Amino acid sequence: MAARPPLKVGVELGTTRVFASAVDYPGWVRTGKTEDEAIATLLSYRERYLAIAQRAGLALPEFSTVEVVERVEGNSTTNFGAPDRAFSFEAQKLTEAKAEQQTALLEACQAEFDAIAADAPAILIKGPRGGGRDTDAVMAHVAEADEMAVKRKTWSAAYRTRRRAWHLTDHGWEIQDRSQ
Repeated sequence: MAARPPLKVGVELGTTRVFASAVDYPGWVRTGKTEDEAIATLLSYRERYLAIAQRAGLALPEFSTVEVVERVEGNSTTNFGAPDRAFSFEAQKLTEAKAEQQTALLEACQAEFDAIAADAPAILIKGPRGGGRDTDAVMAHVAEADEMAVKRKTWSAAYRTRRRAWHLTDHGWEIQDRSQ
């Protein structure tokens, strides 16, 4: 029986928020107030991310442990609630197979977001203080941010893929949660 691999994670450490990103699975990114909380939240979203992996035609293995492969210092955007720092490994050239996998996962994130939005009610449940965008406004926000991300020539392809995939999954899951 083959040993289960560790889940490789990159961590972005802000002063008020921490992001944990699954290195090999763009879009599987979660936040917490501490590194441990961010990683625990990331792991708790495995089943939700599984739908994206399956949509991309990939298996999502069970992981034996979590291996933090890099930590980067966050910034004000991190603290605001968005990952904003690239990891050093994202500057490395991807193999053809890895690039194809990353592209398939990004496309699956987009398809999953589109499917969630299509099934969502027009008016979403408001947050505890009465705020939050409705479905059309979330969709417009994601499209606008995606258009800006494509233009960011200073971002590596790997970072751009992770950031765009995170944005799609984060808002897709938000729509799901606020549709109930």
